[in-house]
Amino acid sequence: MAKKKGKTPVREQERVDRPATLKDMLNPEVIERLKAQADSLKADEAKRLEQERLKREEAKKAEQKRLDNDFEHLLKNSSMDWHKYK
Repeated sequence: MAKKKGKTPVREQERVDRPATLKDMLNPEVIERLKAQADSLKADEAKRLEQERLKREEAKKAEQKRLDNDFEHLLKNSSMDWHKYK
């Protein structure tokens, strides 16, 4: 049986026939810098979202604490079956 030949010449031919892309034309250093900047922006966005979530959570806790001190709110939301607490 004969060994099969690799497909590398076909891949090289396809690479030559395709038009040049922006990635091919840019310097690899520029590409790395852009990737680093994109990662930095994603990290900043994640940090901002986490801070917003914590802020909403703190506001919710403060509102709950305020409502727990409000007698009218507690009266409206309490069970009227006082026999089980005797």
